[in-house]
Amino acid sequence: MSSSIRDEATQNAPRDLRLERLEHWLAGLFGARDFAITTASADASFRRYFRITRAGQTCIAMDAPPDKEDLEPYIRIANMLVEAGVNAPRVMERDLQQGFLLNTDLGNRTYLAEFDAGGDADRLYDEAMHALVQIQANGAQHARELPEYTDTIFRREMALFPEWFIGRHLQINLEREDADALQKVFDTLTAEALSQPRVFVHRDYHSRNLMLGDGGRYGPNPGILDFQDALLGPVTYDLVSLLRDCYIAWPIERIHGWIARFRKVARAAGVDAGKDEALFLRWFDLMGVQRHLKAIGIFARLLHRDGKSGYIKDIPRTLNYVRVVSAAYPELRPLQQLIDTRLLPTLQRRVAAES
Repeated sequence: MSSSIRDEATQNAPRDLRLERLEHWLAGLFGARDFAITTASADASFRRYFRITRAGQTCIAMDAPPDKEDLEPYIRIANMLVEAGVNAPRVMERDLQQGFLLNTDLGNRTYLAEFDAGGDADRLYDEAMHALVQIQANGAQHARELPEYTDTIFRREMALFPEWFIGRHLQINLEREDADALQKVFDTLTAEALSQPRVFVHRDYHSRNLMLGDGGRYGPNPGILDFQDALLGPVTYDLVSLLRDCYIAWPIERIHGWIARFRKVARAAGVDAGKDEALFLRWFDLMGVQRHLKAIGIFARLLHRDGKSGYIKDIPRTLNYVRVVSAAYPELRPLQQLIDTRLLPTLQRRVAAES
C-alpha cells in the first residue's frame, strides 16, 4: 500500500485488499511504484475513485468490484459522450476481470462546491445546459443504442417512495384510500414522462456530478461524471436533475429563466422541445415530481439498507419540490395533501427528535 494511503489510515485499520490489488495493478502499468494514491471520492454504489499522482500529472483510478458492478456500460457510455463532444473521462486502461479502470482526471471541484463558494451560477448553468443540448443533439444516434426508460422502470423507481420513505423511514402504514390515490398519481406521472420526446438521458446530471474545469488540463465546463446508468428517455429528465437539484435550491424565477434559455438553445440545435413553453414547463414539472419521489426513496434506502446517512439531510428539500409542484397541478393534489397531512408532520417530528 502506498505511503499516502497508509498515512491516512490508523494502525489498527483492517487491510484494504482491493486497494492493495489496485496499487499492484497500477505498478504493473507504470513499471514502478513511483506514484501517490489518495481517495478522490465514493458514490452511492460500490464504486470508489482514487486520484493517482505521478510525475506531476494526475489521473483517476476506479475500483468497481466485478461481483457488484459491471464496467462495460461505463466504458461504452463514456465513449458515447466523448464522441458527442462533451468533457467526459477518457478510459486509458482497463482490467475488467479485476474491476479496475484508469481514466483521465476532470478535476476535484464540483459545481456544488463552486455554488457554495458563491460561484457564477448563471455562467455555470449556461455551460451545463449547452453541454446537455450537445449530448441530446450530437448523441442522438448513440441514444438509440441505449435501453429505454420504460413504464416498468418509472413505476419501479416511484415505488421506492412508499416502500422506503413512507413505510421504512416514517413508519407510516397508508390507508387504502391514500395508497390508491398515490397509485393514480404514479399513473399520471408515468404517462406524462412517456409522452415526451426521447433523448440520451444521463439520469444524474446535477451539481455533484458536474466538475469545474479549467479550460486546459481538466477541460471545459462541465466535466461530466456518473453517467453509466444512461437510458433513452424524456427530454426534460436531465434538465430537471440540473435545475431542481436535490442538493441545492434556487428561486423559481431563476429556474424558469434557465428553462426558457435551455428550450431556445435546444430548439436551435434541432432537439424536440415541445410545441410551446407551457407544454415544456408541464413536462419539466411532472418529470421533476417523478424523479424526486425516486430520489427520496433512494435516500431513505441508502440509510436503512446500506447504512449511508449522508443523503438523508437532503430529503426535506427534495420533498418540498414535490409538495410545491403537486399543489400547482390538480391531478397531483392528492400527493400534496398526503404530504401536508401525514408525511411532512411526521418527518418534521423525526428531524426534531434527532437534532
